[in-house]
Amino acid sequence: MKNPYLIGERVYFRPVEGEDAATIQPWLNDPEVRQYMRRWQPLNMKAEIEWIEKFSSDPAVLVGMIVRKEGDLPIGVGGLHNVDQRNRRGEFGITIGDKSCWGQGLGTEATKLAIEYGFLIANLHRIVLHVYEYNTRAIRCYEKIGFIREGVLRQDQFHNGRYWDTIVMSMLRGEWDSRQAETSRPKS
Repeated sequence: MKNPYLIGERVYFRPVEGEDAATIQPWLNDPEVRQYMRRWQPLNMKAEIEWIEKFSSDPAVLVGMIVRKEGDLPIGVGGLHNVDQRNRRGEFGITIGDKSCWGQGLGTEATKLAIEYGFLIANLHRIVLHVYEYNTRAIRCYEKIGFIREGVLRQDQFHNGRYWDTIVMSMLRGEWDSRQAETSRPKS
């Protein structure tokens, strides 16, 4: 493992480095990956390097490279952004760019690690996310972890010739704590 700061069973997070731009940029330009992101414009290497440099010094951004332990291979990026320490809230986002890792639960594990970090290390009270209604795999993941639907931005996303809703989901620290207590209880 190279410089890990969050370690799970099968994945870990490490800081995003400048040389990661060559790995991340093709993911973000892949139409299959990009359809789940807010970004729709093509991304050149210069812009990706500038993005990495900008967020690496921004205290309101806690984003890391998601690495599969087996083979020590980067598979995506994710974390918290727009962190507001005064109100103890942040927004979660994740992109699993390596499509060969889709559907294996690695994104779910990475999401749990990032949310735990947000509540237990960054001391956030509320974490929010936005997900497109057609991203059913992500919606199932978020609901399984404990996110609650709290609103809909109607016809907010144009994709494949039509408008789709964006679902707003959130989780509060107390809800996270309750879920952790439930899962750690011995089953009778």
